[in-house]
Amino acid sequence: MYNEFVAKGDDIAKLYEARNYSQAMREIMKLADKANQYIDEHKPWQLVKEEGKEAQVHDVTSLAINLFRVLMTYLKPVLPEMAKQAEAFLNVDALNWGDIKHPLTKHQINKFKPLMSRIEDEQIEKVIEASKQNMAQVKTTKTTEKEQEDNNMISIDDFTKIDLRIAKIVKANHVEGADKLLQLTLDIGEENTRNVFAGIKAHYSPEDLEGRLTVMVANLAPRKMKFGLSEGMVLAAGDGKSLHILSPDSGAKAGMKIS
Repeated sequence: MYNEFVAKGDDIAKLYEARNYSQAMREIMKLADKANQYIDEHKPWQLVKEEGKEAQVHDVTSLAINLFRVLMTYLKPVLPEMAKQAEAFLNVDALNWGDIKHPLTKHQINKFKPLMSRIEDEQIEKVIEASKQNMAQVKTTKTTEKEQEDNNMISIDDFTKIDLRIAKIVKANHVEGADKLLQLTLDIGEENTRNVFAGIKAHYSPEDLEGRLTVMVANLAPRKMKFGLSEGMVLAAGDGKSLHILSPDSGAKAGMKIS
């Protein structure tokens, strides 16, 4: 029987090399079934209770352990951590394909420790219940996100609070010490021009902007910055890679309100 298990090694190795892992597992499981049938047929746990059967018990269990060694060698490519535990139990340096040609004899093994635990029905039910709770949480999260999207909706009254104006860029300058900002002087039809710092330096040079019309938020509260006071916001559209300031249709003039 041991030689039969060893003889299957070449076929299983070829299946691994061909990446036919599912068939390799089926062949290994066939051998495992044979090993289990052998152990169940001889029932060493019963033989050990019979006087004078000690040698037979030793033979049966020794073969069982050697069959286990062969099976774990075949499984080592897919169960490396379990193979390490098996090596510790068998008291061998490593499970190598070439070594299985010779069974372990007159060899001291270590005390056995379970390599894995059986999954009971109760544990499966807990996993299913946890999965249900997780799905319910995901559903609640999606509902909350939808509510947040709904909450982001504004009324016409909210929109009318925003004072959008056509602005003419009278002047544009680099800001010393700022990597992203340009300083814009804007004419929005008032007596005084507005000063706005805009993070568009990577996409525009000052000379490209002067004289252009754009759109700005005129009633945004002034913001004191390191480089000065910013008195509004210029609107731009971008996708994270490019940025484009908004431009009104031809015929628009500085100071016109957008509604």
